[in-house]
Amino acid sequence: MRRILIVGGGYAGFYAAWKLEKKLRRGEAEVTLVDPRPYLTYQPFLPEVVAGSVEARHAGVPLRRHLRRTRIVAGKVTAIDHSHRVVTVQPADGEAFEESYDLIVVTAGAVTRTLPVPGIADQAIGLKHVEEAVAIRDRLLTAFDRAAALPEGPRRRKLLTVTFVGGGFSGVEGFGELLSLATALLKRYPELHRDELRFHLVEASDRILPEVTDEPGRWVVRELRRRGAHVHLNTLVTSAKDGHVTLSTGEEFDAELIVWTAGNGANPVVGRHTDLPVDERGYLVVRPDLRVEGVAGAWAAGDDAAVPDLTSPVPGTRTVPNAQHAYRQGKLLARNIVATLRGREPKPYVHHSLGAIATLGLGRGIFQYKRLVIKGLPAWLMHRGYHVLAVPTWERKVRVLAVWLTQALFGRDILSLASVQHPRDAFVAAGRTEAGAARPDQPAKGLSSIPQVVPAAGQVPEIR
Repeated sequence: MRRILIVGGGYAGFYAAWKLEKKLRRGEAEVTLVDPRPYLTYQPFLPEVVAGSVEARHAGVPLRRHLRRTRIVAGKVTAIDHSHRVVTVQPADGEAFEESYDLIVVTAGAVTRTLPVPGIADQAIGLKHVEEAVAIRDRLLTAFDRAAALPEGPRRRKLLTVTFVGGGFSGVEGFGELLSLATALLKRYPELHRDELRFHLVEASDRILPEVTDEPGRWVVRELRRRGAHVHLNTLVTSAKDGHVTLSTGEEFDAELIVWTAGNGANPVVGRHTDLPVDERGYLVVRPDLRVEGVAGAWAAGDDAAVPDLTSPVPGTRTVPNAQHAYRQGKLLARNIVATLRGREPKPYVHHSLGAIATLGLGRGIFQYKRLVIKGLPAWLMHRGYHVLAVPTWERKVRVLAVWLTQALFGRDILSLASVQHPRDAFVAAGRTEAGAARPDQPAKGLSSIPQVVPAAGQVPEIR
């Protein structure tokens, strides 16, 4: 049998494997998928995970549950040697090993693009994975609890200040959803006041949401500002040391929570550790049918591939690296691979955009398709309807719908589980208390000696 190796279990990789299982005849080929995470992250749900509108586990699709005929390898591909048809895999435990193949499908995805801004590496959290979305939500809820016990002053203001860096879809949606959650939390915290909330969105260009046209983008800025947010355009973060944010405009403030969503970069495995052809940005050069240019037996799609956009009138245009394209490219990958195995010609990738849609918080959204623009509640309902249909598998659709129905009846769940990021702290503290009580020369220690499992000021919870 031919051995098909898929590098990456994101949209393109998951759908390629899923469709290959359905299209391959028994004994025609075997499929192996390598990814360090045991699930596909449905990234459009991450802003709603931040706001608690979607359960964290429901934003992921377990690979082993739904890819039943695919061999799953839990590990990270660190190098691709296509000339010898092998990849190097580093598992979480143990030594690295080589995995051989006949056909390779590279769908490793992009990584968060970071800049050498002082303090960002120590203070900020990304918004690309479920764990990060959960940490952002828990950090906000914990900050409210701590602020409510403090008198008005600089420390309390810092706890209630949030900064998002990056005005793309991920940043704007996460910012809008977290702002909606924070505003709703004020009803449960009579000690806190609305004017104490400080939400800053920092964008280096002169507009946000580049996928929509100018006027809808300006409307989003006005809407966020109407809700009390501070939107800084044409502005850079120059420092974030110890949570003290300094902007290129000269403005300074302290922020307890800093979220970095300033774009994506090429996956380093694809950009620097492969003999496959890449462009000047580090993305794989592919043909319209998703075969890697000039190389036999290699395919690529998704955020790490420079896929030609055949619908654009401008020569050389590449498809936008988003979920809409990765989902459809993954399905075409499966069809084209099966076609070549059976001696047929693969088809080119041609997809006309369905428009751009974004959530800005509970009951608020924006949708644009060409000149048609829909705002507010109708756009928010369209956003939810589209994504519940788009999330893979009926099992996940039903789970998400059940959570939404529960929230419609009972409201938001405002429980913070920040202590889950340090699950042994209470156990270790209890052991120390028992050891202290057993010594006759030491006074007995009560429950008050057990430290609170709350991140220290400016400390980013460890994400595993």
